[in-house]
Amino acid sequence: MNATTDLPIIYAVDEPEFDERVLAASHHRLVMVDFWAEWCPPCRMLTPVLEGLAQGYAGRIGLAEVEVDEGENMRVAGRYGLRGFPTVLLFRAGQEVERFSGARSAGWVQSLIERHLG
Repeated sequence: MNATTDLPIIYAVDEPEFDERVLAASHHRLVMVDFWAEWCPPCRMLTPVLEGLAQGYAGRIGLAEVEVDEGENMRVAGRYGLRGFPTVLLFRAGQEVERFSGARSAGWVQSLIERHLG
């Protein structure tokens, strides 16, 4: 899979593929990474907000979903110093440009995205 052209708008990411599917892909579009867990009620509230916004941008942004309780995905969360969930990181050009934690409204998240789309 070529990270620059073949990734869907919303996709799951595991630790071994994080660099390619998030960092490399962020050189071609803004990538939001949703670190979530099934047991987390705020995560379940935020996911549909993020998914709806990602679909609305029709490929201008990507939404990578990292389930922190699966496999070695907690290592990715540790790599970025995450302490609570949900936490969303935004990546542009291979670098984290912003982050937020907790459930947020669609309007709040959309204004954050707009600041980074330029």
